[in-house]
Amino acid sequence: MHNDQQHPLQRFAFCPVCGSSAFHINNFKSKHCDHCGFTYYANPCSATAAFIFDTDGRLLVARRAKEPARGTLDLVGGFVDMDETIEEGMRREIREETGLVVENMEYLFSLPNHYLYSDMLIHTVDMFFRVRVPSGTPVRADDDAAELFWLPLSEVDAALFGLDSISRGVARYIEEVLKNVKM
Repeated sequence: MHNDQQHPLQRFAFCPVCGSSAFHINNFKSKHCDHCGFTYYANPCSATAAFIFDTDGRLLVARRAKEPARGTLDLVGGFVDMDETIEEGMRREIREETGLVVENMEYLFSLPNHYLYSDMLIHTVDMFFRVRVPSGTPVRADDDAAELFWLPLSEVDAALFGLDSISRGVARYIEEVLKNVKM
Protein backbone atom coordinates (compact mmCIF):
# COMPACT_ATOMS: atom_id res chain seq x y z
CA MET A 1 0.00 0.00 0.00
CA HIS A 2 1.21 3.52 -0.76
CA ASN A 3 2.59 5.11 2.41
CA ASP A 4 0.70 8.37 1.84
CA GLN A 5 -2.66 6.60 1.60
CA GLN A 6 -4.97 5.65 4.41
CA HIS A 7 -6.02 2.00 4.77
CA PRO A 8 -9.50 1.65 3.20
CA LEU A 9 -11.01 0.34 6.44
CA GLN A 10 -10.09 3.59 8.24
CA ARG A 11 -12.72 5.41 6.17
CA PHE A 12 -15.58 3.38 7.68
CA ALA A 13 -16.46 4.55 11.20
CA PHE A 14 -19.87 2.93 11.59
CA CYS A 15 -21.12 -0.64 11.21
CA PRO A 16 -22.98 -1.00 7.89
CA VAL A 17 -25.45 -3.44 9.51
CA CYS A 18 -26.52 -1.71 12.74
CA GLY A 19 -24.90 1.75 12.48
CA SER A 20 -22.96 1.38 15.73
CA SER A 21 -19.73 3.32 16.25
CA ALA A 22 -18.35 0.24 18.03
CA PHE A 23 -16.89 -0.81 14.66
CA HIS A 24 -13.19 -1.54 15.23
CA ILE A 25 -10.20 -2.89 13.33
CA ASN A 26 -10.21 -6.65 13.76
CA ASN A 27 -7.10 -7.40 11.67
CA PHE A 28 -5.38 -6.06 8.53
CA LYS A 29 -8.33 -6.85 6.28
CA SER A 30 -11.39 -6.65 8.53
CA LYS A 31 -13.41 -4.57 10.98
CA HIS A 32 -15.71 -6.06 13.60
CA CYS A 33 -18.79 -4.57 15.27
CA ASP A 34 -18.83 -5.10 19.02
CA HIS A 35 -22.55 -4.25 19.06
CA CYS A 36 -24.07 -6.72 16.54
CA GLY A 37 -21.11 -9.04 15.85
CA PHE A 38 -20.83 -8.28 12.11
CA THR A 39 -17.35 -8.58 10.61
CA TYR A 40 -16.61 -6.74 7.36
CA TYR A 41 -13.75 -7.95 5.16
CA ALA A 42 -12.03 -5.59 2.72
CA ASN A 43 -11.18 -8.01 -0.09
CA PRO A 44 -9.64 -6.85 -3.36
CA CYS A 45 -11.80 -6.08 -6.39
CA SER A 46 -11.25 -8.00 -9.62
CA ALA A 47 -10.02 -6.07 -12.64
CA THR A 48 -8.85 -6.99 -16.12
CA ALA A 49 -6.39 -5.72 -18.73
CA ALA A 50 -5.93 -6.90 -22.31
CA PHE A 51 -2.86 -7.10 -24.49
CA ILE A 52 -4.76 -6.93 -27.80
CA PHE A 53 -2.50 -7.73 -30.75
CA ASP A 54 -3.30 -7.65 -34.44
CA THR A 55 -1.80 -10.19 -36.85
CA ASP A 56 0.98 -7.68 -37.67
CA GLY A 57 2.13 -7.92 -34.03
CA ARG A 58 1.00 -4.44 -33.04
CA LEU A 59 -0.46 -3.74 -29.59
CA LEU A 60 -3.72 -1.83 -29.22
CA VAL A 61 -3.05 1.03 -26.78
CA ALA A 62 -5.64 3.34 -25.21
CA ARG A 63 -5.27 6.86 -23.91
CA ARG A 64 -7.17 7.30 -20.63
CA ALA A 65 -10.18 9.63 -20.85
CA LYS A 66 -10.75 9.84 -17.08
CA GLU A 67 -8.90 10.14 -13.80
CA PRO A 68 -6.90 8.59 -12.35
CA ALA A 69 -4.00 9.10 -14.76
CA ARG A 70 -6.12 10.88 -17.38
CA GLY A 71 -4.24 11.35 -20.66
CA THR A 72 -1.70 8.60 -20.04
CA LEU A 73 -1.45 5.32 -21.91
CA ASP A 74 -3.44 2.29 -20.80
CA LEU A 75 -4.44 -1.18 -21.84
CA VAL A 76 -8.09 -1.90 -22.50
CA GLY A 77 -9.76 -3.26 -19.37
CA GLY A 78 -11.51 -2.40 -16.15
CA PHE A 79 -13.42 -3.68 -13.16
CA VAL A 80 -15.36 -6.94 -13.23
CA ASP A 81 -19.04 -6.53 -12.37
CA MET A 82 -20.89 -8.57 -9.77
CA ASP A 83 -22.31 -11.86 -11.11
CA GLU A 84 -19.82 -11.75 -13.99
CA THR A 85 -16.89 -14.12 -14.59
CA ILE A 86 -13.44 -12.66 -15.16
CA GLU A 87 -13.67 -13.67 -18.82
CA GLU A 88 -17.12 -12.08 -19.22
CA GLY A 89 -15.79 -8.89 -17.61
CA MET A 90 -12.78 -8.85 -19.94
CA ARG A 91 -14.99 -9.35 -23.02
CA ARG A 92 -17.41 -6.62 -21.85
CA GLU A 93 -14.61 -4.12 -21.21
CA ILE A 94 -13.09 -4.82 -24.64
CA ARG A 95 -16.49 -4.34 -26.30
CA GLU A 96 -17.26 -1.15 -24.32
CA GLU A 97 -13.89 0.51 -24.94
CA THR A 98 -13.13 -0.65 -28.50
CA GLY A 99 -16.27 -2.06 -30.12
CA LEU A 100 -14.46 -5.38 -30.62
CA VAL A 101 -16.35 -8.60 -29.95
CA VAL A 102 -13.82 -11.27 -28.98
CA GLU A 103 -14.21 -14.89 -27.99
CA ASN A 104 -10.70 -16.27 -27.57
CA MET A 105 -8.47 -14.91 -24.85
CA GLU A 106 -5.39 -16.29 -23.16
CA TYR A 107 -4.86 -15.65 -19.45
CA LEU A 108 -1.27 -14.54 -18.78
CA PHE A 109 -0.73 -13.41 -15.16
CA SER A 110 -2.07 -11.21 -12.37
CA LEU A 111 -0.72 -8.34 -10.29
CA PRO A 112 -1.97 -6.71 -7.09
CA ASN A 113 -2.79 -3.04 -7.47
CA HIS A 114 -4.07 0.06 -5.68
CA TYR A 115 -6.56 2.21 -7.56
CA LEU A 116 -7.37 5.68 -6.22
CA TYR A 117 -11.10 6.31 -6.67
CA SER A 118 -12.98 9.21 -5.04
CA ASP A 119 -9.98 9.80 -2.77
CA MET A 120 -10.17 6.20 -1.51
CA LEU A 121 -7.55 3.57 -2.18
CA ILE A 122 -9.22 0.50 -3.69
CA HIS A 123 -7.21 -2.72 -3.59
CA THR A 124 -7.53 -4.74 -6.79
CA VAL A 125 -6.14 -7.87 -8.40
CA ASP A 126 -5.55 -7.09 -12.07
CA MET A 127 -5.71 -10.09 -14.41
CA PHE A 128 -3.91 -9.76 -17.74
CA PHE A 129 -5.03 -11.50 -20.94
CA ARG A 130 -3.68 -11.73 -24.48
CA VAL A 131 -6.17 -11.31 -27.34
CA ARG A 132 -5.46 -11.58 -31.06
CA VAL A 133 -7.50 -9.92 -33.81
CA PRO A 134 -6.95 -9.72 -37.57
CA SER A 135 -5.02 -6.68 -38.80
CA GLY A 136 -7.34 -4.02 -40.16
CA THR A 137 -10.10 -4.88 -37.70
CA PRO A 138 -11.90 -1.60 -37.01
CA VAL A 139 -11.81 -0.26 -33.45
CA ARG A 140 -13.46 2.82 -31.95
CA ALA A 141 -12.52 4.57 -28.72
CA ASP A 142 -15.43 4.67 -26.29
CA ASP A 143 -16.23 4.57 -22.56
CA ASP A 144 -12.94 5.11 -20.63
CA ALA A 145 -10.76 5.37 -23.76
CA ALA A 146 -10.15 8.85 -25.22
CA GLU A 147 -8.34 7.34 -28.20
CA LEU A 148 -7.01 4.01 -29.43
CA PHE A 149 -3.97 3.34 -31.60
CA TRP A 150 -1.78 0.43 -32.67
CA LEU A 151 1.90 0.34 -31.71
CA PRO A 152 4.62 -2.14 -32.62
CA LEU A 153 5.75 -3.82 -29.40
CA SER A 154 9.26 -2.42 -30.00
CA GLU A 155 7.81 1.12 -29.58
CA VAL A 156 5.89 0.40 -26.37
CA ASP A 157 7.37 2.15 -23.30
CA ALA A 158 5.99 0.84 -20.01
CA ALA A 159 6.86 4.13 -18.28
CA LEU A 160 4.19 5.94 -20.35
CA PHE A 161 1.38 3.85 -18.85
CA GLY A 162 -0.11 5.90 -16.00
CA LEU A 163 -1.54 3.20 -13.76
CA ASP A 164 1.01 1.36 -11.64
CA SER A 165 -0.09 -2.22 -12.26
CA ILE A 166 -0.59 -1.61 -15.98
CA SER A 167 2.91 -0.14 -16.25
CA ARG A 168 4.33 -3.11 -14.30
CA GLY A 169 2.28 -5.55 -16.42
CA VAL A 170 3.49 -4.03 -19.68
CA ALA A 171 7.11 -4.14 -18.46
CA ARG A 172 6.69 -7.77 -17.38
CA TYR A 173 5.12 -8.75 -20.70
CA ILE A 174 7.87 -7.06 -22.73
CA GLU A 175 10.56 -8.67 -20.55
CA GLU A 176 9.03 -12.13 -21.04
CA VAL A 177 8.71 -11.62 -24.81
CA LEU A 178 12.36 -10.51 -25.04
CA LYS A 179 13.49 -13.43 -22.89
CA ASN A 180 11.71 -15.88 -25.22
CA VAL A 181 13.19 -14.22 -28.33
CA LYS A 182 16.76 -14.69 -26.98
CA MET A 183 16.24 -18.43 -26.44
